[in-house]
Parts: sequence; structure tokens; C-alpha cells
Amino acid sequence: MNRYDLILYDLDGTIWDSIPMILKCIKLAYNDVMGHCDRSDDDLKSYIGKPLAETFMMHDKDTAQALMEAYLAHNKVLLENDEIPLFDGVITELYKIRDLGILQGFVTSKRFVSAKTTLRLKGLDDFFDVTICQNDTDRHKPAPDPIIAAAKIAGIEDMNRVIYIGDAVPDAMCAKNAGVDFALVKWSQMNIENVLAAAPSGSRIIEKFSDVLYPSYDA
Repeated sequence: MNRYDLILYDLDGTIWDSIPMILKCIKLAYNDVMGHCDRSDDDLKSYIGKPLAETFMMHDKDTAQALMEAYLAHNKVLLENDEIPLFDGVITELYKIRDLGILQGFVTSKRFVSAKTTLRLKGLDDFFDVTICQNDTDRHKPAPDPIIAAAKIAGIEDMNRVIYIGDAVPDAMCAKNAGVDFALVKWSQMNIENVLAAAPSGSRIIEKFSDVLYPSYDA
């Protein structure tokens, strides 16, 4: 028997290497609107995994809206240019897990249109059994709602049969709040200790997606 009936993935920083592009778009937005960006990479990374609007919420409403619009304009161009690479081995792993008969889906705080663009360009737009984007739940990561919604769509009631694979603190917290297992990808560009500290007990770092199907011997 497979250990899980549903494997859910984050997108940014987990399936594809979009963190550098996200930071680039944020900085370009600040340059467009304010003439400079004095926020550090670590500060900006702390918002990745949450809805984009939270990245700019410290500004007044008009400034935040202008930053959002500038970000989305730059992001659209770069997405259509296919400037986001998949991490090595991702495609092979996704198909390997599908061949085992395990349902797969993604849970992301990205807007549907942004996620769909990259999925289409990578040939994955019809691959996943369950898809949850920003517009699909009222609350987003780190709230449990997106994972709970994904499990419901998949027809799974036992949350012990679900695992979420991600790269950032909001992913770990979402899994913990939803009562599912969590695995952190080894290629995460975030602070590993911070992510694991926010994760459910028993969480581990994996080198490839299929590692979650087997017991950990490094605990």
C-alpha cells in the first residue's frame, strides 16, 4: 500500500526555480513606482508563498496598488518568455509517482493565470489531478484552507494520507495547520532551520519527490 493517497506540491521554489524571477519583478516594481528598492532579499523572500498583495501591505493603499500593477506587468512578460526553469528531475519524479497510481496536485498562492502560463509552457497544464490557486479559497497559506480544499476535491477524508511538499515557512505552516505531513525540498532557497521549525513534527528534507513514499532513515 502506498503511504499517501494524495501528494500536493507548492510551485514557486518547489517545482520550478522562480524565486530569482520573483525577486527581480519586485525590485523592478519598486524602481518603477518609488525609484529605488531598499528591501533586502531576505525580507522579500519571507513573503514568498503568501499572496502577492501581502508583499506590499506596509505601504499606503495607492502605493501598494501601483506596486502590484507594476509587478504583474513585469511578471507577465517574463512568464511568457518562459524564463522560469523546472528543477532537475521534477518531470521524471512527477511521472514516476503518477505511474504508482497516487493522486497529485498543487497548492499555491499564485494567481491562476500566472500558474497556468508556466504550466502550459512546461507541458504540465493537464497533468495534475487537483489544483488550488489564490482565487480558490478565501484564506491562503499559512491558513489550512488550501490544503483542506485540495483534499476535499480529491475525495480524501483521512488527512494522514496527504502530504504537502514545499520550500518555505508558509508551506510548512499550512501543512501543520491542515494536519497533514510535510516535506522540505533540499533545493529550497529559504532558511532551512526556520522552515523546519514551523513544520509538523516528523517533517524531513527530501532530495526527490518520491522520497516521501519511503521511511526516513536519517531521523
